[in-house]
Amino acid sequence: MPISTTVQTVACTTGPPAPQLLDVYRPRSPRATTPAVLLWHGMGPDMRSEVGPLAEETASHGLTVFVPDWRSDSPDGGRAHLTASLRYVRENAAGFGADPERLVVAGWSAGAGAAIGTALRPDLLDGSLPKAVVGIAGLYWRPARSTGFVPLEDLAQATGRRVPVVLIHGTADTEVECRHSRDFLAALDEREWPAALHEPETDHAGVIMTAYDPDLGRCVPTTDADALRAGRATARLIAEAALA
Repeated sequence: MPISTTVQTVACTTGPPAPQLLDVYRPRSPRATTPAVLLWHGMGPDMRSEVGPLAEETASHGLTVFVPDWRSDSPDGGRAHLTASLRYVRENAAGFGADPERLVVAGWSAGAGAAIGTALRPDLLDGSLPKAVVGIAGLYWRPARSTGFVPLEDLAQATGRRVPVVLIHGTADTEVECRHSRDFLAALDEREWPAALHEPETDHAGVIMTAYDPDLGRCVPTTDADALRAGRATARLIAEAALA
């Protein structure tokens, strides 16, 4: 049975021009310290609400989920915002009842490559690596927004601990075709990297429990049964990675 959750908004950076906000989803009455999940949204300025439904569903599995804003239109493509949120969670997770040593970094769309990048670049945060990473409907042959380096190229040169990788990609995704995750899985398998790909029958928005609204130009919560089913599966896979 899903656990009741609560959400709190905090500032994870200061300006200028304005602080970057971060939503913290967590069990309403946790029985113990929880794993931590850092969940990054996709392309666009400060779009954390797009992954809100997925964050809430993930938190209902007994996890603390941190969802920061970041701006893909910033001069560095969002790198400073992403790394600042990563550092914030590492330094402040305990204050929210979460264990920073049990951190899973997940991301959707442009956030997917950013999440994968954290597993391939231990220098990103003082040599600290996440417990696992989850890439949702992503591309991995472009520079990761978190590192500035291409995950496929980093993979070929990676040494040290091999962080488990979970890939999730809808088979009906026409925005970012599923073959991109299949190709990345093949590269991971060639390196004997611990990895798995899950392919729900949904599109780019449905995999995070949303639908694209063309009038708003963004993804919004949906009641579509297929999207809800797919999004719940995504949340369950994130939880499994965190609780393994």
